[in-house]
Amino acid sequence: MSDIRFGTDGWRAVIGDAFTLENLTRVALGTAKWLHSQSDAPSVVIGYDTRFLGADFSRHVARIFATEGIRVRLADSFVTTPAVSWATQEEGHTAGIVITASHNPPEYSGFKIKASFGGPATPDMIRAVEAEIPASGETYEASAYDDFVASGLIETFDLRGGYVDLLRQRLDLEAIKEAGVRVAYDAMYGAGQGIVAELLGTPRTVELHHDVNPGMHGQAPEPIERNLAELMEAVPAQNCTMGLATDGDADRIGLVDEEGVYVDSHKILALLVKYLHQEKGMSGSVVKTFSTTDMLAKMGKAYRLDVDTTPIGFKYIAPKIVEGDVLVGGEESGGIAVKGHVPERDGLFIGLTVLEMIVKRERALSGLVRELMDEFGPHYQARSDLHTTPERKEAVLAELSTKGLPQVDGADVVSTEDLDGFKFRTDSGWLMFRPSGTEPVLRIYSEAESQEKAEAMVASGVAFVENG
Repeated sequence: MSDIRFGTDGWRAVIGDAFTLENLTRVALGTAKWLHSQSDAPSVVIGYDTRFLGADFSRHVARIFATEGIRVRLADSFVTTPAVSWATQEEGHTAGIVITASHNPPEYSGFKIKASFGGPATPDMIRAVEAEIPASGETYEASAYDDFVASGLIETFDLRGGYVDLLRQRLDLEAIKEAGVRVAYDAMYGAGQGIVAELLGTPRTVELHHDVNPGMHGQAPEPIERNLAELMEAVPAQNCTMGLATDGDADRIGLVDEEGVYVDSHKILALLVKYLHQEKGMSGSVVKTFSTTDMLAKMGKAYRLDVDTTPIGFKYIAPKIVEGDVLVGGEESGGIAVKGHVPERDGLFIGLTVLEMIVKRERALSGLVRELMDEFGPHYQARSDLHTTPERKEAVLAELSTKGLPQVDGADVVSTEDLDGFKFRTDSGWLMFRPSGTEPVLRIYSEAESQEKAEAMVASGVAFVENG
């Protein structure tokens, strides 16, 4: 059995440690065998983000696929993950591959697989790939890259340009431009850089961290509040309508309102449900992951929309979008998809859809959030990504599984759920524990009626882990 395992979305490892050419070759070979099991004439789209050696790693994978008789369409520059997902679906490829570590720290790289339907490969697909990864130590010689380009088995193309054109078609950019709004966009040194200015025009866009810097100044490109201080300052200082941030491969989103206040994914999901259903007259179910706000359940009841809860990971949401009629699907970590677009997280599309919402509703983002709270009640969240020893992490998970928690921050636990991790509900909210799928971290989440209460609940969870 291979020692390489995929996490929540892809295989990721530190460059030069576990992410080596040998291991990348092994993953590519396992993927190639799986591709041949899916099609008599398999083909793939390959893209890469702005991380160290991304272009070189993608060409290496392209050579291996071509050596194995798989036709390759290779992006000619760095691109977003949703661009690869869209091209996979649009052009009818067997799969898409992205060389990216998403929101992980800059020393990481990774290998994401996108299914033919244009979303993350399903858990069954990933298990099939893992089973085909050869053991380490075996030698493999791929043929020359230039020979495959000459024969046409590897073809480079302007994937970024095609994706930008797609956004032009699916967004009401004219209404946005006519409204005279201004957006601050933090690309976090990632693959989305330049796209907002290309769509809205330079005068309407304030760009942050838009240079190709594989080191990213040591900052993980994760668009969460603690990483967006510059964006939160820039929005009111530059008189912007909204601030938008995306992660390294631009599938995750973070938003900042006109006052410089961070707007989390829970609120973004709820805003989209209200806008698409109430304002645009669209219908369908709402699919959310286990750690996402209960506000969506209340909205589903009020709007008569089915609400489905999945384990954490967009790979559980995408198949439901493909197989059913889903209005909005998303997760707490910033991955969101909506009806009429690809069944994939897309930070840029979602962010600009919220901007379109602001323009069409003629209300500031802060006002739209207050409207949600007024209608469905206050819902506040907190989260801590707690680094602990593997031994303590396993001990905590074992204790939660067998004994649970009788109380959370002094309140009695009234019910427990274990769909993915452990969630303990009280009369005023919930506390949840879940190990990370890609990092040596135990994540602790909460939801309550005030920010102070949510943070106190998380603090009680941290104390339980650290002190027992």
